[in-house]
Amino acid sequence: MITIEGNIVDIHSQRIYAAELKVQDGKILSVEERGAAAAAPYIMPGFIDAHVHIESSMLVPAQFARLAVVQGTVATISDPHEIANVCGMEGVTYMIENGLTVPFKFHFGVPSCVPATSFETAGATINVNDVDSLLQRDDILYLSEMMNFPGVLHGDPEVMKKIELAQKYGKPVDGHAPGLRGEALKKYVAAGISTDHECFTEEEASEKLQLGMKILIREGSAAKNFEALVALLNHYPDAMMFCSDDKHPDSLAEGHINQLCARAVAKGIDLFKVLKAACVNPVKHYKLKVGLLNSGDPADFIIVENLQDFTVLKTYINGTLVAENGESKTNLQFSDQAESFVNQFDCSFKEAADFSIRSAEYPRQNNLMPVIEALDGQLITNKLWISPLFVDDLIVSDVENDVLKIVVVNRYQDAPVAKAFIKNFGIRRGAIASSVAHDSHNIVAVGVDDESICRAVNSLIKTKGGVSCIDGDSEQVLPLPVAGLMSVEDGYKVAEMYQDIDKAAKSLGSKLSSPYMTLSFMALLVIPELKLSDKGLFDGKEFRLLN
Repeated sequence: MITIEGNIVDIHSQRIYAAELKVQDGKILSVEERGAAAAAPYIMPGFIDAHVHIESSMLVPAQFARLAVVQGTVATISDPHEIANVCGMEGVTYMIENGLTVPFKFHFGVPSCVPATSFETAGATINVNDVDSLLQRDDILYLSEMMNFPGVLHGDPEVMKKIELAQKYGKPVDGHAPGLRGEALKKYVAAGISTDHECFTEEEASEKLQLGMKILIREGSAAKNFEALVALLNHYPDAMMFCSDDKHPDSLAEGHINQLCARAVAKGIDLFKVLKAACVNPVKHYKLKVGLLNSGDPADFIIVENLQDFTVLKTYINGTLVAENGESKTNLQFSDQAESFVNQFDCSFKEAADFSIRSAEYPRQNNLMPVIEALDGQLITNKLWISPLFVDDLIVSDVENDVLKIVVVNRYQDAPVAKAFIKNFGIRRGAIASSVAHDSHNIVAVGVDDESICRAVNSLIKTKGGVSCIDGDSEQVLPLPVAGLMSVEDGYKVAEMYQDIDKAAKSLGSKLSSPYMTLSFMALLVIPELKLSDKGLFDGKEFRLLN
């Protein structure tokens, strides 16, 4: 038995008091009050990330956990959608089994949209029978984000059957409906969708809350809606949660849900309303076996220095000390398990000529061409109409006006390269590429010339996945051998390597806060307005290919 003294943060009764906490056999044996709060650390439930794709950390679940527990995170609601698009059921199983190797509470769902659309090439399909099979598992808690909201609105039989199966097994259905309002939103909610993490504005989130949805405040490495939505915590403390969605390793090493709590408290929002979103609401909504400091609960809790910046002193999961004073207590050795890697990468090396764009090949209206406008900190893009820059009969990157070539290369089979143009990346030389490219995870690259783009792409074909940066004769690669999405190396080492390649990308001229994270979403067709899949330019509003 272990005994811990400190100030208990009782979220349920909204009280803080001195107490003695006793833990035995991984559970809370007792919480004995000792009077008014004193000058001592604070004991509180651990933080929960209510929606995250572990794959976006570029770390396998076990390595993700090592970094997350240092920030006081004890559990996640994890959608294995990314690896499922590459490796299908095998990928989902890999994530569950890898997560079981460490003391951390991963809660996986069934990916609902694999592939996300029919307008791209993925590596696998998860059909209705697969969804049925997975939902019957006790370690699968929900149906992951239903991104195909047009399918819900139009009553697509396969989409509706997946939702019906989740309801049959008593498991919630996560939503994904950016910008959906009015009658269409009512129909989406009526179908049984319970959450949304894609709200752009307070007005949108408020409408969804009033219809009974749970709304997630998201701060990832690229997509952020904290500032837009946090004030709603004042009015809907029981219906909101915090999440990161997609978080790169360097960002995770700096902070997690603890940072959102500190920011919310600094804005004057009531501490207990903040902690409901960070600790309690996910447990209730998903019926998690995560402790909330009640007698008999699993001993999942953290000790923090104060209730302003939430500096984490210790993290316990099932009574085991997993982090202390900024250091993880979980040591892992995966480098000898290369044979266990799951992946799909089956395309040939490319030539520079594969990336050229002839004038007749590219769609135009009134001598203007459609261009993707990337927005820093957002998954949405705009569609611009811009005059092309010609060299002979080719349309090329216009570096001076920051209109650069973007390409998507099918990684699952040899196929023609999809090519378009994008604004706001700011690169003035070289190219960057990534096999982390939501949702199908083909290779996406942006660059100033075909030779650099070709080198960036080929470097990833050689390593079977990763991120790369080409600057003249210099070539920098961070390999991601697990599904072309994740590394099994030490999480802090990967975070350092990612920081280095991120700096390299920014040295090319990019002013984006996270160039690789932004790049990874430029093939995400289910987020408007203009994106590029391996099959061509895609209009997210009209939901069709342009070429």
